[in-house]
This record gives sequence, C-alpha cells and structure tokens, in this order.
Amino acid sequence: MSGAGFVVVRAGALTTVQDLGRAGYAHLGVPRSGALDVPAYRLANRLVGNDEGAAGLETTVNGCALRAERPLLVAVTGAPCPVRVDGRPAAWGAPVRVPGGAVLDVGAATAGLRSYVAVAGGVAAEPVLGSRSADLLSGLGPAPLTDGAAVPVGPGRGALRAAADALPYGPVGGELVLPLVPGPRDDWFAPGALTRLVAGDYAVSPASNRIGLRTTGPALERAAGRDGELPSEPMVPGAVQVPPDGLPVVFLADHPTTGGYPVIGVVPETSLPAAAQSAPGSKVRFVLLRSARPAV
Repeated sequence: MSGAGFVVVRAGALTTVQDLGRAGYAHLGVPRSGALDVPAYRLANRLVGNDEGAAGLETTVNGCALRAERPLLVAVTGAPCPVRVDGRPAAWGAPVRVPGGAVLDVGAATAGLRSYVAVAGGVAAEPVLGSRSADLLSGLGPAPLTDGAAVPVGPGRGALRAAADALPYGPVGGELVLPLVPGPRDDWFAPGALTRLVAGDYAVSPASNRIGLRTTGPALERAAGRDGELPSEPMVPGAVQVPPDGLPVVFLADHPTTGGYPVIGVVPETSLPAAAQSAPGSKVRFVLLRSARPAV
C-alpha cells in the first residue's frame, strides 16, 4: 500500500524514479534501465533501512525540491550536493529526518552528475514489468517528475529509524578511466583503431544521456569494405558502439537491446557507475584489456 509522500516543488533538469531495473525482457526489445550509479543508489536505500532494491529518485545536474506530506526519513547520495530542509543545511550521505510540510531541497551537483534520493518505505510508483524504473528509451515506467506532481511513498518498517549514521562512498568526477575488452567487431575497423582509441584524447560529450555516454575526440575509421551496417545483434551495457561519425558511444542502462553499428569493445559493468557520473568535458581514457573477449 502506498501513502502520502512528496509533492514536487522543483523537478530539476531530469529527475526520474529508478530501482534495479527490469532485467529479462531484452528479447522483447525492453532495456533493463534502472539506476545508473547502482552503488550510490544501494547505499541510499541502506541508509534509510530499505531493501536495496526499493525505488528511489535519480536527479541530474541540478537536483530537485520536494515537500514532505508527512514525516519522512531520507538520504541523498551519489553526486555530492548541498542538501537543505526548509532552508537549513542537512547532511549529504547520511539519514535526514524531514518533518511533514517541510521542503527537502537537493541542490546542484558539485562533482559528478547524478544524485540519489532514497526515502524510508521506497517510492511507490506503479510497477511495469516488475520494475518502477523510468525508461527514457522505451517510455516504460513513471514519467520524469514535473512541478506539482505527487510522489507516493510506501510504509516504512517502523519509526523514523536509520539503518546507519553514514556509510562510505567513493569519489566522483575527474578523469574517467574505462577498461575495455576488445571485440566482438573490432575487425570492422582500420588497422590500429584500438591503439588510436586507447591513445586518443577523448572527452564526455554534452549529448550524453541515460542511453549512452557519447564522446568527442578522434574518429575511428572503418576497415576497407566495411561501409554498411551489420545485421542487428544484441547489445549489452558497456558496449562501445561506433556510429558512422566514428565517435565511440558507451551504452548505459537505457541502451537499445539490439543495434547494427559495430561494437569495438565492451566496458565491464563495474566501471559504468563512474561513466554515469562523468560531466560533459571530462577527459575519457580507455585502457585495453586483452584477457577476455565479450560475448555480445
């Protein structure tokens, strides 16, 4: 059962409901979606005593502001940002009690891009295919928050009691280093393309989104005779697809489940949270791993 939760005072640039996503539907063309920075999302839930898969909010760049309809316990993690309750400073990365009627203001990120707001009881949006995640590619799940919208919250496990005072979370921002397992279509590129990718001066493009981290930098040339598209084949999170402009795209949670542009390599999923927190203009460095090849 859901109950009173928040009313959105300021939706911010992009604030969505996210959980661990809807795995198992790629054969239907449905991306997994879910929180982009899973460690930060799990941490926020742990701080308020939720199951780690409870739905929360993912903000982008400039946060959001929410009025509590009843006393609530919240935690903000992910990209560091100022947190205020009715204008008074509150903790980031720790449990915060928000009285009924008070406004929780999650400010602009001071490093990284995406902050996470967990609330005891979880966001009780209607699940679709077993998940409450908003999928921006397919349109499944709840719509991004808008000013004045209601955000239902489920019942907590008891009184406003935190699971912990604080928990560690790694730094965000700075140079993005992405390990890369080559293949499966690196043979579609001109000789030396992998070396060019590793040595290239790449940066995060402002066109990046929840679908993929786009890059600016040296274009990768295709091998002679490789001018067309492949038959569509499955895509995985972390696949580094290279469209005709030659600029690599690292697929994130809302990526398409199939694609015809060649994949030069795959970034392990453990490195994707850092990609999700890398702001436009951040330097990107690919580091080649040759111990394994991806099954894509």
